[in-house]
Amino acid sequence: MPITLSTTLLGLLTGLGLIVAIGAQNAFVLRQGLTRRHVGLVVAVCAVSDAALIVAGVAGVGAVITAHPAVVTVVRWVGAAYLIAFAVQSLRRAARPGALEAEGRAGTRRGTLLTVLALTWLNPHVYLDTVLLLGSVANQQGADRWWFATGAVTASVLWFGSLGFGARLLAPLFARPVTWRVLDVVIAVVMVTIAATLLLSA
Repeated sequence: MPITLSTTLLGLLTGLGLIVAIGAQNAFVLRQGLTRRHVGLVVAVCAVSDAALIVAGVAGVGAVITAHPAVVTVVRWVGAAYLIAFAVQSLRRAARPGALEAEGRAGTRRGTLLTVLALTWLNPHVYLDTVLLLGSVANQQGADRWWFATGAVTASVLWFGSLGFGARLLAPLFARPVTWRVLDVVIAVVMVTIAATLLLSA
């Protein structure tokens, strides 16, 4: 296998390993996919944001973040506050049968855009995992680091596209209101857990 291809594959697998997990961003993409509201916008923002962060990490921005830990600390506290607020909103929806479906129909494009941007860029794990970790692994590849970055970016596009547009396959399961309520409770738990992790690591 040519070295560039193997390096690209390594980037693909490493990228998938970091993003294929239940997190705030993935939970939101899944939710939008299920309600079929602004899915293309959400997937595009997530994929482009990931690509920008990966390129930044490979370009050496991770070293700048490491030298200024106060930036990560501010993002950590703001991100935790936002996640808790999002969790409260999810629990309120869970307490009202059909609320998620109603909100899905009424959700504005601007509100969706602001939410996905906040869940993406106010999450300090994004900087630690994508910029620092992926960046450091990529730079270990020497001259082939951009092939590694290509693989990691491809992983993001494939994952978010599959999660957002593939969620509709679960539509029969979510035809029952109780399933929507369970989803919102799970999302709330995920958000609170991540927020707690951020605060405890401060």
